[in-house]
Amino acid sequence: MNQSRILPFYMAYPLPLYYQQEDSVTRDLEYLQQMYPAEAKKYQKIIAETLDRIDYEGSMIYDEYPDRWQIYRLTQVIVGKIRKMQEENTEEGDKGEPDWNRVAEFIQVLLSYEIYRKRHCNRNGILKF
Repeated sequence: MNQSRILPFYMAYPLPLYYQQEDSVTRDLEYLQQMYPAEAKKYQKIIAETLDRIDYEGSMIYDEYPDRWQIYRLTQVIVGKIRKMQEENTEEGDKGEPDWNRVAEFIQVLLSYEIYRKRHCNRNGILKF
């Protein structure tokens, strides 16, 4: 009599479909990151290493509203690391000096994206939406 209310087994547990959707989002983001220019990949690696060091419970990256000054200060620390690396790797007569204000702005954009990823990632590396 009430057989129309019986759900098939695959509809009773829709959770695997949820993880498949998150997995496709993660793969899509990783694919798009692979398309970054070489310079951006280098910057992104330094940013990720820096954020890994300050990734702990109660860190400023997990604040509900991260402080603009702290983000700016973290950007300046990362730009300082990049400058230092570039000075060590370049010889005189090589490329001209980059516009560090533009580099800092670009770093801040990448930093904001990485903070977003850290905030929406759980321990298993699955993005939460």
